[in-house]
Amino acid sequence: MGIIKATFNAIGGNLADSWAEVIEADNMSDTTVFTKGVKVRSGDKRNNNKKGTEDVISNGSVIHVYPGQFMLLVEGGKVIDFTAEEGYYKVDNSAAPSLFAGQFGKSLIDAFKRIKFGGVPSYSQKAFFVNLQEIKGIKFGTRTPVNYFDSFYNSELFLRAHGNYSIKISDPLKFYTEAIPKNANRVDIADINEQYLSEFLEALTAAINRMSADGIRISYVASKSRELSQYMATELDSAWREMRGIEVQSVGIASVSYDEESKELINMRNRGAMLSDATVREGYVQGSVARGIEAAGSNSAGSAQGFFGVGMGMSGSAGFMGAATETNRRAMENDAAKKASANSWTCACGNENTGKFCSECGKEMPSKKEKWVCSCGAENSGKFCSECGAAKPASEWVCECGNVNSASSKFCSECGKRKA
Repeated sequence: MGIIKATFNAIGGNLADSWAEVIEADNMSDTTVFTKGVKVRSGDKRNNNKKGTEDVISNGSVIHVYPGQFMLLVEGGKVIDFTAEEGYYKVDNSAAPSLFAGQFGKSLIDAFKRIKFGGVPSYSQKAFFVNLQEIKGIKFGTRTPVNYFDSFYNSELFLRAHGNYSIKISDPLKFYTEAIPKNANRVDIADINEQYLSEFLEALTAAINRMSADGIRISYVASKSRELSQYMATELDSAWREMRGIEVQSVGIASVSYDEESKELINMRNRGAMLSDATVREGYVQGSVARGIEAAGSNSAGSAQGFFGVGMGMSGSAGFMGAATETNRRAMENDAAKKASANSWTCACGNENTGKFCSECGKEMPSKKEKWVCSCGAENSGKFCSECGAAKPASEWVCECGNVNSASSKFCSECGKRKA
């Protein structure tokens, strides 16, 4: 028993009249991975097969395969033919298995031969369909916080991750034999996902640990879905593909949260980073003084008493506040001076400037590119002479030992030290 390609001059009502039965996949949703074939318009008055047995496909019947579906023809519980190509197929009991492998090519035919399914006469004949489209929206969430060493914070942190992932069936024959429960007529991913989810979360933990080892900051994890999918492919795909014929297609992280201790460590590090800026520090000092004065105005003993306490406190801490402000002022001046120094240049007229043109004579700031003199006498800053077109000669380098080496040398010819 096998299937052969069926062609029609017209598709429509005549199809039901011309063939014993027409079979298609039962309703297949986005989460359906497997379903049984059902007879189209089985109660239609034009259908002449009124006494057909439920689990027997009549010789000459037509099976309709839609895009994104894999059809298996099963007799006595054994796969005797299949197709991964869309179209109409006629059931022919006298034909040998045709094995329309479609997108899977020779690998699926080899898998069929290894499994060694063969047809034996029986009274049970069925068509089943495997969904080859991406199965999306499978929810996941880490049950316990995952440890994550962040080199930026130099600390062991803990996170939880929630989101969705999708799978794709890459070997439908293996999926049918290894993942589909026996005698099942319809399977949604939720029906078989408990074991897969446990394995997925185990691989997800390993993938997150790899991201930690690769130095990715913990705050970037939520935006690294593409990288995480690649990590998951390394951790899980080979096992799932070999065992069940499925693979992870994508991973989408909806949220990443930290435990309370990790939050405290992150906030402490961020506050420290902010207060290393002199401008922020001075604003913090001034804000503290303002908050103190504001609180004094609402003192339950009276604002006068509150301001008296403020005066006493400010008198006692005047030295500290003054020193802190002076330190911040000097730091800000130094930062400004460094910035100005980095951008300053001296014009040929002697005037010092920070803009692109001299404020005294209007001359443009000279290029910071290194000047070199060509053998023709022209002065240049590019890689080639603007006068004769000659290439810029390679410069020599001087080793710490004082020896002069050619530009092409990576090691000093005198002491052997590598070029810096």
